[in-house]
Amino acid sequence: MAIIPQTRLFSWEDVENLGELRRLQLVLKTMPDEALMRALEAERANGRDDYPVRAVWNSILAGIVFQHPSIESLRRELLRNDRLRWMCGFDPAKTAKDAAPAPWVYTRFLKKLISHQDQIDQMFDALVEALREQLEGFGKRLACDSKGIRTHARPRGKKALAALAPDGRRDLDADFGKKTYRGVRKDGALWEKLKKWFGYKLHLVVDADYELPVGYEVTKASRPDNQCASRMLDGLEDRHPELLKDAQAFMADKAYDDTKLLRKLWDGHGIKPIIPKREDWKDGEQTRPLLEGADNIVYDCQGQLYCCCMKTGELGKMLYSGYEHKRDTQKWRCPAAVYGYECPDRERCGASDYGRIVRVRRSLDERTFTPLARPTYSFERLYKKRTAVERVNSRLDVSYEFERHFIRGHNKMRLRCSLALIVMLAMALGRVKEKQKDKMRSLLCAA
Repeated sequence: MAIIPQTRLFSWEDVENLGELRRLQLVLKTMPDEALMRALEAERANGRDDYPVRAVWNSILAGIVFQHPSIESLRRELLRNDRLRWMCGFDPAKTAKDAAPAPWVYTRFLKKLISHQDQIDQMFDALVEALREQLEGFGKRLACDSKGIRTHARPRGKKALAALAPDGRRDLDADFGKKTYRGVRKDGALWEKLKKWFGYKLHLVVDADYELPVGYEVTKASRPDNQCASRMLDGLEDRHPELLKDAQAFMADKAYDDTKLLRKLWDGHGIKPIIPKREDWKDGEQTRPLLEGADNIVYDCQGQLYCCCMKTGELGKMLYSGYEHKRDTQKWRCPAAVYGYECPDRERCGASDYGRIVRVRRSLDERTFTPLARPTYSFERLYKKRTAVERVNSRLDVSYEFERHFIRGHNKMRLRCSLALIVMLAMALGRVKEKQKDKMRSLLCAA
């Protein structure tokens, strides 16, 4: 918390009805920002101190908590609301004209914050560790996804951009990104939707149970998701080794279907990748033989094994029977033996009463045969938890004002994203400490 050293006529505890200011109080009390404040105050040294560093910092956090899309919107609220100015730490003796900092004060202060991005990232990591200590099983199941954020600037051609110098009014860092969504309608017709935007991507790793971020990265809109996920895993290994050590599953969509990422998750950290496989087989190719030759076991694109009857040619779904760690294999059983129906080719198959057992080495195709087989209820149940990261993205858009912002430039976007995420974590930590765990994901509840 950025403690305000000046003498007050009364304290927060003496105010009986904080109302909406209660939300800001929770954030300010749990924000680990003392190191940042001391660094900024040391840089100011003997310079003008019309508006203290701590007060300006607190007001920026207030702008996020109270959903102000711009600095001007925040300034108008500060000029109107004397209780908010008091809580942030501004001098109550100032006249109405000078009660809130001028726009240029915020411009310079935000530039200072950009130069201290590393310390803000350390605050994010400190809040993640604090939540890991407070919440049981925090980080056990992780979900990953990216969200597109449009820049508040118009796209320009490459020749025009090359002739322009950066001046803060245009965005020379952003580029175009696109995402393709595909599905099947109720009548069986295929549909496809292409989304394009000019700006950036916010890549997130969140706890799938508590719906809180544990890692992030801001890139240009064209950066591939799978590469960013790999870098974020490396970052988690450096900054939160215990969290990554306790993680058991990593949920993501098909954009993260990459052999290197799957190998890093399982071989590097022992985390089960819950990632659907892209349909990359040739058109019309339904199955492939598991082994070269005349073996009657085949599999489909998602790794489901089938037993092909040598007499009738019918395919029977084999039952996944678990993953064998020592052998590094998937274990599958004969469908006739499991489900108790007569197979005309049972004797020729040479199976016992228990049924034929097929073991598939993961090294045969690491993208297809993952530690937890895709055609299982366990995989489906875990994959549904991936929607946690979509809900975090929705909160960022709606509650943290990323649907209507005025940000241009990568550094400014990264700063704004990191501020929103530390406020989200600080609010959650404050709710947990106040025994309000059921409200820890809400930015809007006052009590």
